[in-house]
Amino acid sequence: MIDRREVMEFAGEFGLSPNVIEKDYVLGWILAGINNHSEIGSEWVFKGGTCLKKCYFETYRFSEDLDFTLTKPEHLDEGYLAASFSDIAVWVYENTGIEIPEDTIRFEVYTNPRGAISVQGKIGYRGPMQPGGDLPRIKLDLTNDEILVLDPVIREVHHPYPDRPGEGIHIQCYSFDELFAEKIRALTERLRPRDLYDVIHLYRHYELNTDRSVVLSTLERKCEYKGIAVPTIESLASKPERSELEQEWENMLAHQLTMLPPFEQFWGELPEVFEWLYHAVEKVAAQAIPSGSISVDETWNVPAMAQAWHIAAPLEIIRFAAANRLCVDLAYQGSRRLIEPYSLRRTKEGNLLLYAVKHQTGEDKSYRVDRIEGATVSKVPFTPRYAVELTTSGPVSAPLTSRKLSGFRTSTSSTFRSSRNRARRPSTLQRKSRSTISSFGPTYVIECSYCGKRFKRKKNTTRLNPHKDKYGYPCSGRTGYMVDIKY
Repeated sequence: MIDRREVMEFAGEFGLSPNVIEKDYVLGWILAGINNHSEIGSEWVFKGGTCLKKCYFETYRFSEDLDFTLTKPEHLDEGYLAASFSDIAVWVYENTGIEIPEDTIRFEVYTNPRGAISVQGKIGYRGPMQPGGDLPRIKLDLTNDEILVLDPVIREVHHPYPDRPGEGIHIQCYSFDELFAEKIRALTERLRPRDLYDVIHLYRHYELNTDRSVVLSTLERKCEYKGIAVPTIESLASKPERSELEQEWENMLAHQLTMLPPFEQFWGELPEVFEWLYHAVEKVAAQAIPSGSISVDETWNVPAMAQAWHIAAPLEIIRFAAANRLCVDLAYQGSRRLIEPYSLRRTKEGNLLLYAVKHQTGEDKSYRVDRIEGATVSKVPFTPRYAVELTTSGPVSAPLTSRKLSGFRTSTSSTFRSSRNRARRPSTLQRKSRSTISSFGPTYVIECSYCGKRFKRKKNTTRLNPHKDKYGYPCSGRTGYMVDIKY
């Protein structure tokens, strides 16, 4: 298991709450446990927004649920599920140290609005943040009455953390085409913000070997199975839930994103999705922003998924802005400018360059990443002038430090309880002495990503010493963002 300090570093990289990062980390290992189970690993099919993020492309929407279609109805049994997840909890603990106490594993069988049996599960966990009081929980939605039109596929799970196993984590899941069709169907039935957000991101990434006719035929089969009409933009716009969709945009999405894009931006792009789907109106392929006279390394590509870069520049926050078509307030060499981020490239000398356009003037510019002093996502949307390459689609990969996993085996709850009593690794984080801030040279203002307290320092680093928040309580934050630079 990674430690608390590493969670804080990832939170700083992604601009999200450490608790969100911890849950994303735990989700990856629960998926590994499910996949390694001798029965359910081959019979459950992963789907939904979390599947998109963990198995296909970086949506930057950190989801909290695990949704599965079960191919065996006998698995929708409370006793069977409780026993299976007790075994999975043992496997996860033995391979990672993440605790899933047996008394937090709960499943409720119910009759869904379609008259079929479904299950909602909740499991508590104690991960790197080691919370006191009630444990955070992960929700599972399990159904058997969803139609699977296309064959499931095995995909690697994106796990950008240092304990990623060498062979990776894999899971059986919906194909990209089926996910696309299922999300459009879900948007049609319930008009929820997360469905609109996901549909637009699916459309932006449909170059992932997507066949428009397959998406359409799959959508038609799913709508027929549900007994609903195939949607159009007119039918969605006229639904009474349309106003509620806009009203709930912030309430249901803001906590999952670094910065919430405006509702109008995503709703305004939806007609283009239906033009593509029904009338085969293809998007015009945008050209890449020119490299100018700079010689770039053509063999290097930006990673498809989010990762920790371990540098001062908040690259994942910039990539988030690009994926969501939001301008970035960039601090560079003592001044600030509002930019539209497009591409990250590496020169033959090994320097990373951010290619962007100045929003007010339309001027193409490149910025040395190691000279970026700070970056924040603005609420200003932009319409791309070039191809947005900062969120390139592609296979999931993260060549990080690996660890060998043991095979899945069934263990008793007593074994689990005894394994939980093993000695914990002591923290290696040591308190550093404070240094006096010199009056010469630039002063960097760093804001803690956890408590929001600001610090002035002479060194250009976002690492923080142990400190107290503004209310005088100890803060666990150990990294932050550069918010200003004073000369």
